[in-house]
Amino acid sequence: MRHWAETASAKINKVVEAIVAALMLALVLDVWLGVVDRYFFHWQLPWPEVLARYLMIWAAMLAVSSGIARRDHIGLTAFIMVLPYQVRRAVLILMDIIALALFLYVAWYGIAFAQSGAPRQAMIFGVSLAPFYAAIPVAAILSSLQLALVLLRDLGTHIDNPPFSDHLEEETS
Repeated sequence: MRHWAETASAKINKVVEAIVAALMLALVLDVWLGVVDRYFFHWQLPWPEVLARYLMIWAAMLAVSSGIARRDHIGLTAFIMVLPYQVRRAVLILMDIIALALFLYVAWYGIAFAQSGAPRQAMIFGVSLAPFYAAIPVAAILSSLQLALVLLRDLGTHIDNPPFSDHLEEETS
């Protein structure tokens, strides 16, 4: 089960990281277009700034699940390392469960939030705000899934055995 969770987490993370990279590329190109427009061509395009905002929101929100998969998110490492090993494992598992509950809560209410954007229109684009608001529940669902998978993968041992550490050793040798 642990191997399956590790494989599933890595595959999902690979797709999410590719999407985040594409969003960041689009963001850079959009901002570049806005700068070129403002200082050189004077087209007065109204949408680059708004599009940049939504691209940045989507990229940042999706990147949360990638941080969870790699265990790069903030933890209470200094406090936890002074605990005995068995207590440490229990605390780490409990922290993952609490974080999972938080992301499930955000996903549940995020769906209603995204639906509330459906009747609203983005003035610049003339489209519903629902796709833009959907970043919240989509990111929360992905984060919940990743948390469940890394919880199964690590079972509270991720401070002693960092994820992806075996891959780093292979790359450096």
